[in-house]
Amino acid sequence: MVLLNNFNRKILAHFDFILPLLISPIVLLSWFLVSENNEFLGQKVLIYAMIGFCIFCVTFFIPIRKIPWAIIGFYWLNIFLLVIVEFFGDTRLGAQRWLELPFVHFTFQPSETMKPALILMIAYLVAKNPPPKGGYKLLDFLKLSFFIMLPFVLVLKQPDLGTALVLLLMSYGVLFLIGVNYKIWIAIVILIGLTSPIMYVNLHDYQKKRIVDFVTKDPDHQVKQSMIAIGSGGIWGKNKEEATQAAYKFLPIATSDFIFPYFMERFGFVGAVGLFLLYGVLIFHIFGLSNVDFKDHFLRVVSYCVGMLLFIYVSVNIAMTIGLAPVVGIPLPLFSYGGSSFITFVILFAFLEHILAFRYEMLYNRTSFSKRRALSSAG
Repeated sequence: MVLLNNFNRKILAHFDFILPLLISPIVLLSWFLVSENNEFLGQKVLIYAMIGFCIFCVTFFIPIRKIPWAIIGFYWLNIFLLVIVEFFGDTRLGAQRWLELPFVHFTFQPSETMKPALILMIAYLVAKNPPPKGGYKLLDFLKLSFFIMLPFVLVLKQPDLGTALVLLLMSYGVLFLIGVNYKIWIAIVILIGLTSPIMYVNLHDYQKKRIVDFVTKDPDHQVKQSMIAIGSGGIWGKNKEEATQAAYKFLPIATSDFIFPYFMERFGFVGAVGLFLLYGVLIFHIFGLSNVDFKDHFLRVVSYCVGMLLFIYVSVNIAMTIGLAPVVGIPLPLFSYGGSSFITFVILFAFLEHILAFRYEMLYNRTSFSKRRALSSAG
């Protein structure tokens, strides 16, 4: 019983209670807006939240540091599923991204589970071989790049340019923060500049059209209605009865990808500032967790990745709703209606909390800590 009490105290001492406090108001706001627009979908948001809580509790107790073989297996399993999608995946709206589980007729996107798999794989590789002074050299960078580019290419072939770019930006953004020799980044910038015409030529026709339309034409109908909803909210927003853009279905998919314009129509500029502050504090807090132990590279990579992923999702989603980016299928994290994205972030938060809460197992096994204990006992 004494050992169990000590175990529980150590978990509670290292558990980050600020993280759920920052996440909760975003989820509650999402439930309120979705329920207001569609009561049935609002009930499903609550179901997703309950499922997410259960998944969090299970994932939190997975000892990921102690089972590196599971991290490697999880990564390669997702690579295998992405390959299977190429041959047996369901096609919707011209994209082959979904797999259907036999007997239960439940579909899921392996590209979603690839995100936590890739994050853990990068964390494992960096922790196993931390960057030297001056950052990773070319050989180590290429080894890490192999594990990043493989899922990127497979997701890009579905085609899912949005998710593929998210994986790419998140992964290389984290390597930039962890440390790679500056000469490599200069070479990459030059290479991208030289090969960008070739990459553009090899895009799918609809992807080229999106880029051309974004650069040369006025915003399309979706974005125009979105901008009208944002502008009509004014400073303080409108009552539900006066929020005509969503009520009369002028605003497309107001509960998912375009939920931000609906939020602004209801709560105006002041509400948007509040939402930005919530996301900003959450992202900076997650980035700040990397400083809990600067020598813990596993923790640093996971916190950087989760923070980077949130920042990319929020930035791209809001940018596309105000006409500053092409429309891609990237939801507003924890806010847009949808189970796949919500569960993915719940799993990532659980992994992050586990690494923090069970950090004492590493701290108390360090030689320096043992020596301090011995000296204090002798004193």
